Amino acid sequence: MDKVWIIAKSEYLRRVKSRAFILTTLLLPLAIVLFIGVIAMLSVSAFKQEKQRSVAIVDSTGVLGTALVSTSDKDLRFLQSDDSIDSLRTQVSEGDHDGYLVLPRGSVDGEGQITYYSAEGGGSMLERRIERRIEGVVEEERMRRQNLDPAVIQALRANVSLRMMRLTDEGEEVGGTKMFTVLGIGMGALIVMMMLIYGSVVMQGVIDEKSSRVVEVVISAVKPFHLMLGKVLGIGAMGLTQLVFWSLLLLVISMAAGTVIAMFLDPAQYNVTAGASTAQLLVAADIHIPDFPASLFIWLILYFLGGYLLYASLYAAIGSMVESQQDAQGFVIPVILPIIVAMYTLVPQIENPSSTLSVVMSMVPLTSPISAIVRIAVTDVPLWQSVLSLAILFGSSLGVNWLAGRIYRVGILMYGKKPSLRELIRWIRLP
Repeated sequence: MDKVWIIAKSEYLRRVKSRAFILTTLLLPLAIVLFIGVIAMLSVSAFKQEKQRSVAIVDSTGVLGTALVSTSDKDLRFLQSDDSIDSLRTQVSEGDHDGYLVLPRGSVDGEGQITYYSAEGGGSMLERRIERRIEGVVEEERMRRQNLDPAVIQALRANVSLRMMRLTDEGEEVGGTKMFTVLGIGMGALIVMMMLIYGSVVMQGVIDEKSSRVVEVVISAVKPFHLMLGKVLGIGAMGLTQLVFWSLLLLVISMAAGTVIAMFLDPAQYNVTAGASTAQLLVAADIHIPDFPASLFIWLILYFLGGYLLYASLYAAIGSMVESQQDAQGFVIPVILPIIVAMYTLVPQIENPSSTLSVVMSMVPLTSPISAIVRIAVTDVPLWQSVLSLAILFGSSLGVNWLAGRIYRVGILMYGKKPSLRELIRWIRLP
């Protein structure tokens, strides 16, 4: 094992001391914040610059058109029209209207298909805005036909706000359910990114050493398995360094977020005294900053370690079987397929984190690094399930590491062609 640690130390120090690693570790969080900020500013700017949309109404109900006109605002303006459909088509094509809305006679009773026509298609956001306006006036007309008092109708249509809270086993209520969801998705994406990036670094390192024949000199002093293990551990330690730094940075930011936000709030605007505490000011402004538990980041590190060891071993084995990055692509696709499945099923897992799908995905070692950390972030997972998931993950990592080592010891000295499945099985069985 002394040789393994020497190799791991060499890989770690050589890469950690590089300028690229230092700049990436320090500047990537800043780049992400700037990127999100720029996207937010561009989105706000786009909404501000969006012109008022003009929609002509062809009303066959006799009542909904007038009601829709009364809902017009600075973003969406409805105009009743007696023109023919052909004339409205011409007006839309010439830019006089953004589109026209056809209300069939039975719209109030749910009969007939209400249709919006435009040259640009409109988009999903515009569709939802028009849909909400139509739903509102149809609902009001239906209640009016039931002879309800206008005051009663107004009371029934009053908006109701909802705040989402998250319960823990200790009985504590933690605000910011959406924030925990975003954090969980972010953690899952971070693990995926780091597993693939550092796994690729392991594979590329193996390919480079094999192509340059350096490995033939190295294995004269160390066993191939020890070489592979040292490389995997050294590069993994580099990834762990980055992950710990970013986790601590996120914890510090979350702890200081309330104080920073409070600096931009005017106490007088929220009817609190000038000497009010930060907590009082945030409550008055209805701003709730979730308290991210430190244990969440410990789980993040553990699942990264297990997932990295599993996938890095597979990447090392792939690197030993090929002689170029291009040749490796065919072997990499089956390896990353479980990751793609885990990412594509995140939405149903988040919506129901205790479902059979979520539990199974958090137990399967090839998907648990993503699914389990997201599940831990969005709900209170029983401790035994998390421990069992980690045990399966690390146990599988050891098994895959052993298999990869059997392939690595033969593949690292093989040149000329990619091995078939039968040859891989033969390599594993060799004494």
